[in-house]
Amino acid sequence: MKLLVRNLARTTTEHEVRVLFSAHGTVTECNLVLDSETGLSKGFAFLEMPDENEAKTALNSLNLTNVAKSKIRVKVAQQ
Repeated sequence: MKLLVRNLARTTTEHEVRVLFSAHGTVTECNLVLDSETGLSKGFAFLEMPDENEAKTALNSLNLTNVAKSKIRVKVAQQ
């Protein structure tokens, strides 16, 4: 299941996002979207979690939680 994580702090790294979601299951892909000109985070990421139950657990556990002083939003990504 592909998840979209929004409202990430600009300082949050791809590794930090992967570790956060890995606590709830296997993460096969994690892509923090970067600005092509500055190379800085745009504040959102896409994750792939192959086990639907693990992905739903991560979504329910992490949606609207504070990460690096930002309240993140997690939802199922559009395919």
